[in-house]
Amino acid sequence: MKWQKFSKDLKENQTGMVEKEYGYYAGCSLEGTASEYDTSLRVVLNTLGVKFREPDDWSCCGSTPAHTVDHVLAAALAARNLSIVEKSGLDTIIAPCPSCMTVLKKAQYNMKGSDDFAAKVNQLLDEPYNLGVETKSALQILLEDVGLEAIEKKVTHIFPDLKVAPYYGCILTRPPQLAQFDDPENPVSMDKILSAAKINVCDFAFKLECCGAAFGVPKRDMVNRLTYKVLSMAIDAGANCIAVACPLCQQNLDLRQEQVNRTMGSSFNIPVLYFSQILGLAFGFSPKEVALDKLVVGADNLLKNRLTVEEWEKMREAEAQAKKQKGKKAIEKDEQSTEETE
Repeated sequence: MKWQKFSKDLKENQTGMVEKEYGYYAGCSLEGTASEYDTSLRVVLNTLGVKFREPDDWSCCGSTPAHTVDHVLAAALAARNLSIVEKSGLDTIIAPCPSCMTVLKKAQYNMKGSDDFAAKVNQLLDEPYNLGVETKSALQILLEDVGLEAIEKKVTHIFPDLKVAPYYGCILTRPPQLAQFDDPENPVSMDKILSAAKINVCDFAFKLECCGAAFGVPKRDMVNRLTYKVLSMAIDAGANCIAVACPLCQQNLDLRQEQVNRTMGSSFNIPVLYFSQILGLAFGFSPKEVALDKLVVGADNLLKNRLTVEEWEKMREAEAQAKKQKGKKAIEKDEQSTEETE
C-alpha cells in the first residue's frame, strides 16, 4: 500500500506541533531490553518539537504481573507514577510501552469509576492521586497532537526499498474503553504515520494477532507457532520489514526468529524495527543514532538505497515521464496498425 493513498488523510490531520509539555514514562523495558525504542523515540519527539520530561523518582508500574496478585496494589503502583506527574503540573503522560500504557489507563479508569476503589488505592500512596493525568501512547501523540503534516515536513530521506508491515499487537488499541484511540479491530495510526514519512506500507491482515507476549519461557512452542504466523503473513503481504510499537512484540518477532526457524522449519530473516527507528531514518538520522545496531536481524541491506527527498522527486518525475512516453508510443503504434489494416 503506497504512501500516496493516504493523501486525503494527510489533509485531514494537519493539527501541527503542540506547545504543551508532556510527562514521559519510559518504563522498565525502555531502560533495558528495548533501549533502542527509547533512543529512537526521543530522537523523533525532539525533531518534532515535542517537549517532554521524565517524572522524578518514577517506579515500575506493575506491568503484566501485578494485577494477578492484587488489583488494588496493582492500581497503586500505576497511580503512584500518575500522582508524581500530576504534582509536577503536567496533565498528559506519554507511555511508549503498550503494557505500561494499559496499566496506567486501567488505574485511572477503575479509580474514576469507583470512589471506594480510589480510596483504597490512595491509602497506599504517600500522596493521593486526583485523577488529573491522561495517558497516551506515542502513536496517539504523533497522530493527534503533532499531526501528519508536521511529520511529513520533517522527512529528509526516502527508503524506496522498504516495504513495511505495521504490527500493532494485542493491547495497543484494546480494550477500546481503555485505549480510546484508533480502531480496536483495524487500527491505522501507525500506517498513517509511516505513510506520512513516505514509507511504503503494506496491507497487513495480521496487524492485531498475538505473538505470544510474555509466554516465551513457559509456553515456548505456542509462542513459536504464533510468531511464525505473524512473520509468515508479513511476508505474504509483500513486506520485507515489520514495524512495531511494543517491546515484547519486538523481542518475540526479532530475537526468536532463529528459534522459530529451527522448530518450524522456516527460514525467516526479516528485520523488525520500532516505528520510531523508521521515522528517525526518514528524518535524516543515521542507523547508529536510532540504535539500529541493537537489532538481532539486521536491516542494512534494506537501507542501502537511501535517497534525499530531492533525489526521490527527480526519480519519480523521470519515471512519470518515461511512463508517459511509453504510453504515447503505444498509442502511435495502435494508430499505425489501424491505418495499415484499413
